[in-house]
Amino acid sequence: MKAIINFLKNSAKPTVKRVIASCLSFSMMTILSMISLVAHAQSSITLSQAISSGLANRKTILAGKLDAALSRLQTKALYRQYFPQVSAQYQYLYNPILQTSILPIGVFNPAYPADATKSVQFGTKWTQSAGLTATFPIVDLSIQRSIDEARLQERILAFSQEQSEYEFAFSIAQTYIDIYLDEAKMRSLASDTSRTYITYILLSDKFDEKRLLKSDLNQARINHNNVVQLLSDGTARLYQDKVYLLFLMGTMDIEKLDFDIDTSFLVSYSVTNNINTAEVNQLPDVQHLTLQSEFTRLQARSARAKCLPTVGFKGYLGANQFANAFKPAAVNTWFGLSYAGLEIKVPILSGESTHNKIRQLNIQSNQYLLLKEDKMLEYSKDVITAKLKIGNAQSQLRMQEENIALSAESIGIFQARVNEGQASVSSLNLEEANIQTLKANYESGKRLLWVYWLDYLKASGQLSILWK
Repeated sequence: MKAIINFLKNSAKPTVKRVIASCLSFSMMTILSMISLVAHAQSSITLSQAISSGLANRKTILAGKLDAALSRLQTKALYRQYFPQVSAQYQYLYNPILQTSILPIGVFNPAYPADATKSVQFGTKWTQSAGLTATFPIVDLSIQRSIDEARLQERILAFSQEQSEYEFAFSIAQTYIDIYLDEAKMRSLASDTSRTYITYILLSDKFDEKRLLKSDLNQARINHNNVVQLLSDGTARLYQDKVYLLFLMGTMDIEKLDFDIDTSFLVSYSVTNNINTAEVNQLPDVQHLTLQSEFTRLQARSARAKCLPTVGFKGYLGANQFANAFKPAAVNTWFGLSYAGLEIKVPILSGESTHNKIRQLNIQSNQYLLLKEDKMLEYSKDVITAKLKIGNAQSQLRMQEENIALSAESIGIFQARVNEGQASVSSLNLEEANIQTLKANYESGKRLLWVYWLDYLKASGQLSILWK
């Protein structure tokens, strides 16, 4: 650009001077618009800050953390099954019809035949009872199995939450890098608008001098309009990405777009750095499948524990009253009752096939292990694929950078030669269209390179380096 302007300054033609003045005026407007867009930021947000803010403020992430807290409370409640269980009971009953039983009176009195019987009513019209019952387990493996399952379920929920945070951080990193690429593209487009405007004014002078076809001038204007529209589209896309980043960060000032991103992450997280060894085993969803397999095996052990004997303590202390009239406090009508001892339960028939359930759980456990192996293989494939894509993208970018530099040099030569009447206008217009295509492909290639790099970090279990 500087070479072109210096060349035009050295020209004595009045039209050229007008080109210079118009070009410089337009360039200043372009620069001012860019400054108002990306250089008036009152604050700078680093990639680490963006991810940390999102993890700390995003409501869906906070809701997931509450699930983990609820799981811990549920596990804590299970330990109370080991504590003594004490209950108080009181009842006052009226018995309008007393129970009648048949007594073999011949057994107690030889004066009656041996098979003689007599109907006798038992109880009184009014009865009341009050007492305390205490129980607690001494040996019950099913309680410990339930606690083990709950603790493992906590870890499973923790890895589910970690996977959600992992995916969420990946989205923030993508948006952050998109903003960086958008701003870089805007600066490039600002330069392009100046260059295409020079070409358009140059050809406009020749058209005024009747030395150029209107179709050639129209093509120059089309080239310039295309770049201006790309600049407008880029502005809208940049604003959209900034709004989305603020949304992901969970900020309340979602309309406050006067912030800039910290481009130092290009040095800290350069895609040209040596790629570390993949840590696929540490990925949250891989760990999740491992724990799911362990959980189903633990459920199988719990099913076996239900077939084992349980030993517990049971005691009662209370009293009963029997009276034929409503006299709650009548003397000599209350009789004490108490007992204390061991209670042993041995399951014999439970109504369900424990053996069949255990087999189902073991099969489920093997299913999770197979899914884990397949998931690890998929991640390994993604790591290798991302490496290959990164290498190929870097090679393409180097070639595209060289082609853009050569094309820009050619445009400068064509502009100078067209000004001197030594080159055709169609060649200049063609070169302008060509460099726009080259730059579009280059920007797309840069975006893909960063996407491949993020894909690699995600697949290799190293995405956390962006915020930890």
